[in-house]
Amino acid sequence: MRIEDKRRLLKLRRHRIRRKVQGTAQRPRMAVRFTNQNIYVQFIDDAAGVTLASASTRRGKAAAETQRWTANVKGAKALGALAAEAAKSQGISEVVFDRSGAPYHGKVRALAEAAREAGLKF
Repeated sequence: MRIEDKRRLLKLRRHRIRRKVQGTAQRPRMAVRFTNQNIYVQFIDDAAGVTLASASTRRGKAAAETQRWTANVKGAKALGALAAEAAKSQGISEVVFDRSGAPYHGKVRALAEAAREAGLKF
């Protein structure tokens, strides 16, 4: 399959998910985005168009110099816990999970389970 077709299909999946998933002030959207090297998590209030809290593996490297976080399962688990702490510090306890078109297994599943274990409700 050509790379253009893969990107087009990913974009369609992302839009299909976003039609169903909307964040509010009481229950913001937890948007997860994976690149080849990093993972980014944002807690977004779609009604106001505001990012309430965020976490990423790029910021995590400065916080914990002993670990090297990358876009793998180990980094996703660590980031899930860090993202849950960032959300709790802003008073967020319930979220709507937006996986951005990625299948729910591997890194996505590890991040979601780590966030649940840290106290977030999906």
